[in-house]
Amino acid sequence: MKKKPVYFTLCIILTFLTAFTVFSAASDNTSPAKSSSRTQFSDVAEGSWYYGVVSDMTAAGLLKGYPDGTFRPDSKISAAEFVTVAARCAGLEPVSGASGHWAAGQLAAALNSGWYDWDEIPPTGEKHELPITRQLAVKVLMKALLPGEKGDYAQQAPKIRDLSELDGRYYEAVFAAYAAGISEGDDKGCFNPKSGLSRAEACALIIRASKKADLSPVGSDEPSIPQDPSSPVTPDKPIQGGVSENGWLKVEGTSLLNEKDEPVVLRGMSSHGIQWYPQYTSEKAVKNTAEYGANLFRVAMYTAECGYLSSPDSVYNQTVKAVDSVLTNDMYVIIDWHILSDGNPQSHAAEAEKFFDRISKRYSNEPAVLYEICNEPNGNVTWDRDIKPYAERIINTIRSNSPDSVVLVGSGTWSQDIHQAAANPLKVRNIMYSCHFYAGTHGQWLRDRIDIVLKSGIPVFITEWGTSAADGSGGVFVQESEQWIKFMNDRGLSWANWSLCDKNETSAALNPGTSPSSCWTEADLSPSGKLVFSHFKD
Repeated sequence: MKKKPVYFTLCIILTFLTAFTVFSAASDNTSPAKSSSRTQFSDVAEGSWYYGVVSDMTAAGLLKGYPDGTFRPDSKISAAEFVTVAARCAGLEPVSGASGHWAAGQLAAALNSGWYDWDEIPPTGEKHELPITRQLAVKVLMKALLPGEKGDYAQQAPKIRDLSELDGRYYEAVFAAYAAGISEGDDKGCFNPKSGLSRAEACALIIRASKKADLSPVGSDEPSIPQDPSSPVTPDKPIQGGVSENGWLKVEGTSLLNEKDEPVVLRGMSSHGIQWYPQYTSEKAVKNTAEYGANLFRVAMYTAECGYLSSPDSVYNQTVKAVDSVLTNDMYVIIDWHILSDGNPQSHAAEAEKFFDRISKRYSNEPAVLYEICNEPNGNVTWDRDIKPYAERIINTIRSNSPDSVVLVGSGTWSQDIHQAAANPLKVRNIMYSCHFYAGTHGQWLRDRIDIVLKSGIPVFITEWGTSAADGSGGVFVQESEQWIKFMNDRGLSWANWSLCDKNETSAALNPGTSPSSCWTEADLSPSGKLVFSHFKD
């Protein structure tokens, strides 16, 4: 998506429409003439902490208030309002939105650019007019205007007295904002991450971020991660084939190798939750997938959502049945401990340890089996505190039964924070790091992140990706999906697509009502399925 450069002196205009405040960018290239050096608002008193900010903006002719002469500095700014100003300051052009909300286009563009995740401000509109939290506002602003800024945990964390209240997914942005002088704590040293952001605070943050950009154009096509991702790690042309051809797999550097030390790539499908769609893990359904060229099948065993934690024995047996269907078809299989709503893997570490001990004993001598031990950590989790200690515990359990199996480890923010894992990797062999993306939500910034991680020597496995938006709807995003597929092929990355089922959502590979026991034709495949199945043999 192309972005128009906007300069700081033109991008901070407050325009008030109806009862709400909307930030707007000037459309010409001329700075407004200065008016008065003092604020004209009756409720912005001299001596207030925001007096200078508002006065400077007023003096530059960049600020307008309500008809009654007030600014209302303590009123909370909504998510829609804040994202809109960030988008306009960055020159981000609106796209088609999913709702009729006035800011839907700007919000959709920001979401597509990776400034926030769909669950933080859903495109369906239910959170558009709610106050934006400080932690989310900082994340949006840093991604919009200062994507290259970094902040060291050791240096910045001590400055935040209420660090325990900051969700882990916001660490990177907040530490960067503190390091850059964009964010500051209150008089008690607290960031108050989950409280609303006032209009005055929003102005201060935006001005600081814009000044930090040194008046240079923002919103260019530069990647959101500043390191040069050129010359990506590109292994020798990998081979495909099934288990009988490749045998036991191992990890060397960033490559997945077969037992002959040849680079190998796995491509295939992930099931949906087997508690809902077990029929599409049958031997025939898996065979249908294999006949299109897939050599990988991922068994998504949800832990919550009526999954394993609700019925351990029955769901375990269903998992075994699905795995055995894959083995019969000479394919590799990922056994996926599919956490979602239970976002911290430590929450059920004991149950995970019991499960992986049991299942790794069953398949201890089976070269086809790979273990994905935490699908998508999310929420208030960090790699160092939560995910890495969990991974060390579960890997030790698996290794005691199956010492040579490849283990796949997720990271924070739905397995997108692979850079955090790369900064403090596990010290064990045959490990790869899971990364998940959805073509309608995640773009170049995540590809750049993967390249940087690969260049640092960390192996990546795309254990889940979709042709839709992150919620399974929207699309099919054909161009974006093809771009991602080329990216994965160029780097020899293995992948599993979400998902082999007939659910009425864009990401489903099968049309509604497709029989799991019949031979599938093109007519049985959804638009997503046709695109994905055509790339198994790339």
